[in-house]
Amino acid sequence: MKDKKTGLIQTLIGAIILVIGIVLCVNTYIVKGNKAYAFSLLVTILGIVILIAGLYRTFSKKERKPVDAKVIAQAALCAALCYVGATFIKIDIPVGTERTMFHFGNVFCVLAALLIGGEWGGLAGAIGMTISDLSTAYVTSAPKTFILKLCIGLIVGFVAHKLFHLSKEHSAKYVTIATVVSSICGMLFNVVADPIVGYFYKTYLLGVPQDLAKTLAKIGAVTTSVNAVIAVVVASILYLALRPVMKKSNMLRDL
Repeated sequence: MKDKKTGLIQTLIGAIILVIGIVLCVNTYIVKGNKAYAFSLLVTILGIVILIAGLYRTFSKKERKPVDAKVIAQAALCAALCYVGATFIKIDIPVGTERTMFHFGNVFCVLAALLIGGEWGGLAGAIGMTISDLSTAYVTSAPKTFILKLCIGLIVGFVAHKLFHLSKEHSAKYVTIATVVSSICGMLFNVVADPIVGYFYKTYLLGVPQDLAKTLAKIGAVTTSVNAVIAVVVASILYLALRPVMKKSNMLRDL
């Protein structure tokens, strides 16, 4: 009963934020491509996420376990690492008035999903890298970043913990294969989705000319592919190194 009441409150808050976001979008739509419009889109997306989470909590028949403070702390740390990886460990590539980049943000997004699960890991990646966008020249990409990084975390977490049950006891070979395959699945999604979503997002929501949007999508496909390879390799190495240590210290979540 208490959980349903909390869900209703969460649904109401999400609906209010969603309405505010839509109103802001309408008011800033004329000036496409500016920071206010991107912020409005981000508020709208945030409202949708909170609304869906509230509805799920309200109507779900499953009993929800109380959230462990340790998990929240781990998610916050992962979000901070995603922020650092996307903000400071990067190489910017200017393309006309726009830009793309090589970065380490995806590394920590994938690592977070492997360590603490898809939901928390995806949320950590989405929040950390969205804040990075909002605090740098990539502010207009923030809404797209939030959605894509959340999806990366959810996909990596699903493959790792629902299909391979990675947090359970397995042989070293099994853990290595599961880690690499899970990371590849998440980043393969990003390699395909990022340029496509980026093209439509920039063309139809931000008003970027189609020729420039196509060029950005092509260059973005290259940088995204390089970022994907880096993320798979580095995240897998880090996870395989951290896993036994965290398991021994009882800090690895049983998913």
